[in-house]
Amino acid sequence: MSTRKRTKYVHEGKYVAEVNVELIEDKTEWSPYLTVEDACRLDDVRNALRRGDVPTASKLARVFRLEPVGSS
Repeated sequence: MSTRKRTKYVHEGKYVAEVNVELIEDKTEWSPYLTVEDACRLDDVRNALRRGDVPTASKLARVFRLEPVGSS
């Protein structure tokens, strides 16, 4: 079994959060998968962004606000 670090992105409304997680790789059909803690952190960030609670989401991940780009 080995692990590798990855960044997962959570997009909710006008926000995107970068969440650092570890993927676990082994020889099962479920590989690669997240730890329970990382899966819960992704859910917590998503739920916070859905509520509009950016300060809470920012404690768990890097949060960015999306803005439309005007066309010429």
